[in-house]
Amino acid sequence: MTELLHLKHSERVLEIGTGSGYQAAVLAALGAEVYTIEIKKMLYETTDNLLKTNGYDAIKTRHGDGYFGWSEAAPFDAIMITAAVDHIPPPLIAQLKDGGRLVLPLGSPFGYQNLVLVTRRGEDFALRQVTGVLFVPMTGRALEKK
Repeated sequence: MTELLHLKHSERVLEIGTGSGYQAAVLAALGAEVYTIEIKKMLYETTDNLLKTNGYDAIKTRHGDGYFGWSEAAPFDAIMITAAVDHIPPPLIAQLKDGGRLVLPLGSPFGYQNLVLVTRRGEDFALRQVTGVLFVPMTGRALEKK
């Protein structure tokens, strides 16, 4: 997923699903300006502390529903969703810069998904299916009935 984003130094990246903080640390080590959101409160608190304790003070963390992104920090050069969704969240697409990339596991949150790279081109988007994957489902708004 990281490789697919083709990050350049100092690009602004939004990660949805902080988890252990490993991916956020990798993105920061590549020179990205990292914003990361975790929906599980205890996991957020633990990981936020872990990142700061290990010298990743520049990573901006937030507890919340990643479906809605981080509008105050937008637009983003790249967005990475680390949990499966059955559609591309409109708030995230709206926060992607022109030429920006979004990578996500797209498909049934409870079954097979495709790793997809979305590239914004003005008001249009190019989608590229990369490979089959199996991720845990995104929680929060992504699972509500549409």
